[in-house]
Amino acid sequence: MTETGSVGVVKTKYFTFKDEFFFESGRVISSVTVAYETYGKLNEAKDNAILVCHALTGSAHAAGYNRADEQRPGWWDSMIGPGKAFDTDKYFVICTNFLGSCFGTTGPSSVDPSTGKRYGLRFPVVTIRDMVHLQKKLIDHLGIKQLFCVAGGSMGGMQALEWGATYPDSVKSIIPIATGAYIIPMSIAFNAIAKFAIMKDPRWNGGDYYDSEIPVDGLAIARMAGHITYLSDPAFHNKFGRRYANFEGIYDFKGMFEVENYLRYNGYKFTETFDANTYLYVLKTMDIFDLSYGRGNLEEALSLIKAKSLFMTFTSDFLFPSYQTEEIVGILKGQGKDTSWENITSDYGHDAFLLEFEVQTQLINDFLKRV
Repeated sequence: MTETGSVGVVKTKYFTFKDEFFFESGRVISSVTVAYETYGKLNEAKDNAILVCHALTGSAHAAGYNRADEQRPGWWDSMIGPGKAFDTDKYFVICTNFLGSCFGTTGPSSVDPSTGKRYGLRFPVVTIRDMVHLQKKLIDHLGIKQLFCVAGGSMGGMQALEWGATYPDSVKSIIPIATGAYIIPMSIAFNAIAKFAIMKDPRWNGGDYYDSEIPVDGLAIARMAGHITYLSDPAFHNKFGRRYANFEGIYDFKGMFEVENYLRYNGYKFTETFDANTYLYVLKTMDIFDLSYGRGNLEEALSLIKAKSLFMTFTSDFLFPSYQTEEIVGILKGQGKDTSWENITSDYGHDAFLLEFEVQTQLINDFLKRV
């Protein structure tokens, strides 16, 4: 593999569109701010831009470090940089914080300029199509007429699919990873547990908690439910087994297995940086996404895509099982589209798109050369 490096220290940028933003639901807000980061250089022809879309709780900080003393790099640092899958010596990589998030782009935790208070549940329900519309506004603002590629995993993969169908002439290729044209009922069920946990926390207060205590317990439990879906049976065995977190406490009712301790720690750690209302909103976004909505059926929706496509799935991912992608690729091939699919053997579960970077790098490098 090519010697890899870092994009170094990068700063998150912000741009506010002061014209009205229309949501798919028909709701309107007066202005919208988008947070984004860029890596590499945009060439003179402006045809080397790649948009990377983040997943459920990600941010625009995809690579490098926001500060010289930052301990952890961006969420896809292993994939973005000189010599990496998205080679910043060749490409101008953009990552936007999607609409409805709490990491700089306008969302339910933002202040409504008309009231001076946080939107909370007054914020419109956000769809994947809404997110893509805002990304397109930013791409237009940057003077880019056609993206070389749109890529992402999980909810980021949904955005890549939506780009292909909504703006077929504005994207040359797409790489949807560990995703689907909609989520399966089991995923909706896990999301329901997460939503109930937040809304049943008395501190949630109908979403109006910004001037008081946040619903820490509800949000932590919600995140615990999510973490279960990100791993796989082999991953749980390899990472925790049946090991006890504290042997002396095995007969103590409050004693915990390592897996319990892991869920508890990560659940409460999550509450330090993420907003409870935002979590409700993004879960709703994932639940209601259906690429075929307003387009007839899935075949008709996929017929809109002109971009070359590379799909990647993982054998142990039960959140987005590979049969979903098999159906999509089968339809695209039947329509004569230039598409390929790799079902990667991995025990990491859904999290594999964040961890199996070596095999993804090779596949992405080969695909982008063909594009």
